[in-house]
Formats: sequence, structure tokens, C-alpha cells
Amino acid sequence: MVQLHANAIHSFLLIGQSNMAGRGKPEDALPVDGTHIRILRCGRWKKFFRPVNPDRSFSGVCLAESFAEAYAGSNGVTAGLIPCADGDTTLAQWQPGELLYDHAVAMAKLAMRTSQLTAILWHQGEANCAEHLTGPYEEELLYMLTQLRQDLGLPNVPVLLGGLGDFLPDCPLDPDLRFAVQINDALRRTADRLPHAAFVPAHGLTANADGLHFNSPSLHAFGLRYFSALTELQSRT
Repeated sequence: MVQLHANAIHSFLLIGQSNMAGRGKPEDALPVDGTHIRILRCGRWKKFFRPVNPDRSFSGVCLAESFAEAYAGSNGVTAGLIPCADGDTTLAQWQPGELLYDHAVAMAKLAMRTSQLTAILWHQGEANCAEHLTGPYEEELLYMLTQLRQDLGLPNVPVLLGGLGDFLPDCPLDPDLRFAVQINDALRRTADRLPHAAFVPAHGLTANADGLHFNSPSLHAFGLRYFSALTELQSRT
């Protein structure tokens, strides 16, 4: 067991699809003070820079930026981000034994050698909006998150589940996105059933021109909602 100093990095695992990875346009982004934010790169904690989660050549601003800034400032620590989100991925691709899941576990365990894993941030569901995929979503997500905690040896680590955007049913890119409401209901129920978990609502947030991805100001606001949800969870323990 690695002995951590009092000023150790408090780290956060970022998992899910493109709205966790971030597609916010840098030119529209609100400023973020990255002085006390670090990002896990090549097994080491590197200084903050964008994009945090470069899953694509067009990756942009993500919600973890404002989240980390708020957490670091409120707690007087350094916040470490572990970027493992990948755009256009389904929940099936995040199940135990799949590559994305195993990668996230490996990166989290690596980070835990030099940090305290403080929470798991999840945002996914757009790729599961087909009607036949919405029904099993809750049970499959609950199973995955329960197993993830077990594999990390952290049965009580907080889990934050972000809601899908209100704008998705109007997105012209995929008619299945009209079922986003059912995914949000499943996310809420999962948060209710999973101990030390919280649903983070996305109501009122707005999208890029594609109608699919949160824009930069909304991602900033969303990150602060994630922070508030974590603060509330931590206040109960």
C-alpha cells in the first residue's frame, strides 16, 4: 500500500462517451485556473492543458475542468483527472472484461499509486437511446458500476451519474435520441439504488450546433453541478 501525504492528489476517474470526453469549443470556453489540476498522462501527473480527454482529434473542453477547479479550490488540494472516456461508445463496451472497462481499471489503479481516488464521474447514454437498449440499461449499468468498485477495491467510492441533455430529442442526427428520457430515468434509478451515488441533472443546459454535444458554457455549468453533487454526497458520510 502506497502511503500518501496529507497534500496528496485527489483523483477522479472520467468514464463514458463523448459528452464526458468533451466537445466544447475552446473559443467559447470560460477560463479555468489549472494551477491545482493535474492530468494522468503516460503514467505521470502532468500540468493541466486542453483537451483533457483527447479521444478524438476534435476533442474539446470537458466538464471535468470546472469540476476539478471547484474541488481543488474548495478543499485546498490538487485535483487529478484520469481521462478514460471514449466517444460513441455503448454501455456494452463498458462492461467488465471489455477493453474500455479494463483500460479504465488499469488507469485508475495506476493513479491510485500516487493519489487518492475520490470519485468516479460517468456520462454515457446517447449511444444506448435505441428503444431496445433502454430497457436493460439500468441493470447493466448497476452491474458494471458495482463490479468497477469491487475491482478497484473501493466499495464506497462516490459515483456521479450525469443526465443526458434536454435537447437530444430534437437532435437531427439520430431519431433514436427521442428515447433519451428513458435513459435519464434509468440513470436516476441507478443512482437511487447504488450506495454513495448521485444523479447530476442536465436540465436547462444547451448544445453545440450539432444538437448532440453540450457547448462549452454548459459543460462549465455541468462540471459545477457534478461538484455540488459530490459535496452533498460527502456531507452525508
